[in-house]
Amino acid sequence: MANAVVVGDIGPETDWEQALSGVDTVIHLAARAHVMNDSSSDPLAEFRRVNVAGTLNFAQHAAAAGVKRFIFLSSVKVNGEQTAPGRPFTEQDSPAPQDPYGISKHEAEEGLHRLSTETGLEIVIIRPPLVYGPGVKGNFSGMMRWIGKGIPLPLGAIRNQRSLVALDNLVDFIITCIDHPAAANQTFLVADGEDLSTTELLRRVGQAMGKPARLIPVPMSVLKFGARLLGKQAMAQRLCGNLQVDISKAREVLGWEPPVRVGEGLGKAARERESK
Repeated sequence: MANAVVVGDIGPETDWEQALSGVDTVIHLAARAHVMNDSSSDPLAEFRRVNVAGTLNFAQHAAAAGVKRFIFLSSVKVNGEQTAPGRPFTEQDSPAPQDPYGISKHEAEEGLHRLSTETGLEIVIIRPPLVYGPGVKGNFSGMMRWIGKGIPLPLGAIRNQRSLVALDNLVDFIITCIDHPAAANQTFLVADGEDLSTTELLRRVGQAMGKPARLIPVPMSVLKFGARLLGKQAMAQRLCGNLQVDISKAREVLGWEPPVRVGEGLGKAARERESK
């Protein structure tokens, strides 16, 4: 087993030489993300420093070290924040990032493509939606906490469709991309292949936890109106809007199928939470 190499903070000046010695494939997962109350005076500049300059510095070192393939975990946010009903995102869609994180991921992708052309380094870009599983944090963790406490939620009448990806499915896809010849210099959207409404997701989480999801069927129009009054439009969009991805390319180009069903993925997340 290879020894771990600690490089410190990731940025444009990070020295990767020791970490890349003898490496054939790089899987780059680290990023500035999920910054809830950003205290930076220029959030976009800080996202660019880590996610763009830091990534491209890493990839340049990789190319110089003779690395063959650089797998970059990007984000569905490069595509945008929501989809029209029945029109999931595809890899052919024009990028439309809307927040500093999505913008930085898009710019990193563009820089990697240029570097690939200049050096011959094979680039694989993976854009996942929300990732869930053991250790999940953020809004998904909060949702599990609410259900665990039996808190009634006004989310029982939401008829949207959202794509998710279980951690096990994402890991399996990354492993597929390590040595599949057809993955070279491609961009892929990845998901579970089973989209859920927010209401159905809450119910399924409750089932996985062995807890009833106490959902009040408040109409979406009322939820959106209340969110607008409270200045919480972004939260309402995440709860009520559609965000679907089409994984046909992954299936057709790589022959990949998600090995874990949604219920199994939710069950693993629930068991890990209950074991704490």
